[in-house]
Amino acid sequence: FIQDFSQAMSQAGSSQFQEVIRQELEYSMKVELDKILATAHSNEIEHTKKDLEGFKKLFHRFLQEKGPSVDWGKIQRPPEDSIQPYEKIKARGLPDNIASVLNKLVVVKLNGGLGTSMGCKGPKSLIGVRNENTFLDLTVQQIEHLNKSYNTDVPLVLMNSFNTDDDTKKILQKYSHSRVKIYTFNQSRYPRINKETLLPIAKDVSYSGENTECWYPPGHGDIYASFYNSGLLDNLIAEGKEYIFVSNIDNLGATVDLYILNHLMNPPNGKRCEFVMEVTNKTRADVKGGTLTQYENKLRLVEIAQVPKAHVDEFKSVSKFKIFNTNNLWIALSAIKRLQEKNAIDMEIIVNPKTLDGGLNVIQLETAVGAAIKSFENSLGINVPRSRFLPVKTTSDLLLVMSNLYSLNAGSLTMSEKREFPTVPLVKLGSSFTKVQDYLRRFESIPDMLELDHLTVSGDVTFGKNVSLKGTVIIIANHGDRIDIPAGAVLENKIVSGNLRILDH
Repeated sequence: FIQDFSQAMSQAGSSQFQEVIRQELEYSMKVELDKILATAHSNEIEHTKKDLEGFKKLFHRFLQEKGPSVDWGKIQRPPEDSIQPYEKIKARGLPDNIASVLNKLVVVKLNGGLGTSMGCKGPKSLIGVRNENTFLDLTVQQIEHLNKSYNTDVPLVLMNSFNTDDDTKKILQKYSHSRVKIYTFNQSRYPRINKETLLPIAKDVSYSGENTECWYPPGHGDIYASFYNSGLLDNLIAEGKEYIFVSNIDNLGATVDLYILNHLMNPPNGKRCEFVMEVTNKTRADVKGGTLTQYENKLRLVEIAQVPKAHVDEFKSVSKFKIFNTNNLWIALSAIKRLQEKNAIDMEIIVNPKTLDGGLNVIQLETAVGAAIKSFENSLGINVPRSRFLPVKTTSDLLLVMSNLYSLNAGSLTMSEKREFPTVPLVKLGSSFTKVQDYLRRFESIPDMLELDHLTVSGDVTFGKNVSLKGTVIIIANHGDRIDIPAGAVLENKIVSGNLRILDH
C-alpha cells in the first residue's frame, strides 16, 4: 500500500511539475510574442495581432497534447452509408435548374505553396504545366467555361500565403477581362519555434531578407480562421453563396463536379451535409495518404503522423484502409461561420520539424483542412474516380500531364481514349530531372506514353524528338556515363544501361 501511495504521489507530483513547466513555457512565449508585436507598424498591428493570437492558441494546445493523438483501439471502419460511391451520386442525374445550384458555389484553391521542390522560384501555381498554361491559367479557364456554359457567376478564391501573395496578385491582372471574379485572402503567418528553447526565432515582425526563415504559413487547416478573419466569408454569404469547393491548386483533377454539387444542394434524404470529403481507392503509391475512419461515432481523418509506431504498417495496408483523402472538400459556408464563432473547429496539430540553412532545428505547428471533418454535422465521404486526383508534386508527375496520356479541353485534362486501361503509368525520374528547367532540357519533345506501364530513369539521360515508350522501360546511366535516346526510338520492355546497350527486358 505504501509503495502504491508513494507512486501515486510521485505521479501527481510529476503531473503538477509538468503543469508548472507548461505554464512557464506559455508565459515565456507570451513575453516574446508581445515583444514581436511591439515592432509592428500601426497598419500591421491589427492582422499581426490576429495571427499571433491564433498561434498562441495552437501553441497552448501543442503543450497540452502529447504523442500520436489517436487511440488505435477506438478506430473502426466507417459505416457503409458514410462513404458513398460516386456512381450512385452520378446516377441521380442533374436537375433542370443546374445554374441556380452553381450560383450558390464558390471555388477555393489552396495557393500558399512555392515551387521550390521543383526548383522554381515563386508560387507553384505559376509553373507551366501544359501548352504554356500554368496551374492558375487552367483553373481560371475551367471556371470561365462553367460560367459561360451555364450563364452563372461562380467566383474563384485563392488562399495565398505571405510567400505567394505578391507574385499572385501581379499575375491576376492578366485575367481582368475573363468571366471569373477572383478574390484572394492570406493565410496566417506564424513564427517558427526553436526546437530546444520552444521560443520563437523571430525578433520582430519583418519577414524579408534574413527574416524570411523566421516565419511560416501554418498549413491549409488555417483556412477556416483566415477566411473568416478576412471578411470574405461574410461577404460571400451575403451574396447568397452556400458552399465552397476547396482543393489544392496543383491537383489538376479537382474540377467542379455538378453531380456532387447537386447532391449537396438537393440531398436525397432532405438533410444537407455540411462537409463532404472526396476519397479515392488507394494504390501502392498512396500508402501514406490520410484515411477516413469511424472514431467515437464521427467520421474522422487519420493521418500517418497520428498513428502509433506499432500500427504504421497496418495503417499503410491497402486491404484494411482502402481509401485516402484527395483533399477535394465541399464545405457549407454557414457551418464554417457558426463553428468559427464558437471556436469549435478541432484539428489535430501536425508538428513539422525543419532544419534551417544555418543548421538551426526548428518546429512548425500546422493543421490540415480535412481534419476538421469531425467538427461538422452530417459529414460524408464520396469515393470518386482516380481521375479526380491528379496532383503534380514532382517532375515525374509533370511528365504524365504534359504527355499524350491526356487531352486538354477548357482547362480540364481528360485521359486519352486511346489508352487501353484507366490507370496512369508509374514514372520515376532520377535526381537529374528534379528541377523543372533540367527536366525540360532533357526532353526534346515529350515521349509517346500511351502504352507505357512503368518508366524509371536514373543518371544523365536525354530524350530526342518523337521517342515512344511502351510496357516497362528502365534507363540507367552509370556515374560518368551519358545516355542519349535517339530521335524516333521506340523502347518497348527495354532496359538501357551504362554504355547504351539495349537489352530486351
